[in-house]
Amino acid sequence: MQFNRRLFGLGLLGLGLSACSRAVPGSVSTSTPNGLPADLRPQPNAAYDAWVAAFRGRAAAQGISQSTLTAAFRGTGYLPGVVTRDRNQTEFSRTLEDYLSIATSDERVQKGRAAYARHRGTLNALEGRYGVDAKIICAIWGLESFYGERRGEVPVISATSTLAFDGRRGRFFEQQLIAALRIIQNGDIPASRMTGSWAGAMGHTQFIPTSFLQFAVDYTGDGRRDIWSDDPSDALASAAAYLQRNDWQRGVGWGAESPDGSLQPQPGGPRFATTANFRVIKRYNNSDAYAIGVGHLSDRIGGAGPLRMEFPPDANGFTKSDRIALQQRLTARGFDTQGADGVIGANTETAIRAYQASRGLPVTGTPSQALLQSLR
Repeated sequence: MQFNRRLFGLGLLGLGLSACSRAVPGSVSTSTPNGLPADLRPQPNAAYDAWVAAFRGRAAAQGISQSTLTAAFRGTGYLPGVVTRDRNQTEFSRTLEDYLSIATSDERVQKGRAAYARHRGTLNALEGRYGVDAKIICAIWGLESFYGERRGEVPVISATSTLAFDGRRGRFFEQQLIAALRIIQNGDIPASRMTGSWAGAMGHTQFIPTSFLQFAVDYTGDGRRDIWSDDPSDALASAAAYLQRNDWQRGVGWGAESPDGSLQPQPGGPRFATTANFRVIKRYNNSDAYAIGVGHLSDRIGGAGPLRMEFPPDANGFTKSDRIALQQRLTARGFDTQGADGVIGANTETAIRAYQASRGLPVTGTPSQALLQSLR
């Protein structure tokens, strides 16, 4: 597993890919007025405070000024929810079908086409400058932050310092913390505006701090590389620069669905023929599913239809249409699955359990054909 732009363990269904039928592991429902869960607000921790005091010396030795340190740590603190999320990450065994149901949902495609039309001038200019397909840039934006709607609100200094202090991946996160301080010191963003995911991925394109320092671009020419701004230009340019510097080949596609393709991520499912640019997308996130998601979403943004080849039934014998029907029928009976995307996650499992309990059935939370029939 490579540590490039993405943080290890953020997963394929992160900030911009939250499924309607799935809860994010470790999430806490109790929220504060500013929208952050209570466990993502600073809480007293004497050991953390001592760690920060010692860290300041190490940061100063690496060229971070006292004024930067003072500004960066003002109002920050230990975030217990960051540690909880880091330790409770699970390895998801989502199928490619489930992943694409979320990554290329009707809503994401529709919003992508609108975003592409709205920013066509910038995206086409970036394609001309960097050689990266404008629709690929737009698709990465869509997967990373839902076209800027989900950029993350957690203070990056608090998040990275908490994870560095916690120690499980202390060296890595201390590097990210130092990089974040350099970004503030360089004047790209005030400390108060440097927000991101719970693990420190930032802005429209979810760069980690070290990758920001290496690849971020001041496309607007205002002297700052502002990937947090409501104007996504710098962030989109930074994503394009990242791909270009990882050997993107101008004029070459990512690949395509093909019955003769050698790539079949899900047994019995569609096959894909891919190009060298498919591997470049994986430099952004080292996952076949992610790269296919970016490629297929870019095709859909450009007007293409869904995949032609069908996926096989799942372990419960359900096709996607069966899963959607189950979610719709549960919701109609008053057991809300929070949407019907055909992906069985925590919300759907909770609804199944509640329905089973109401009928005096064994409470398993597992879909079955008998359950589906009982809901007719």
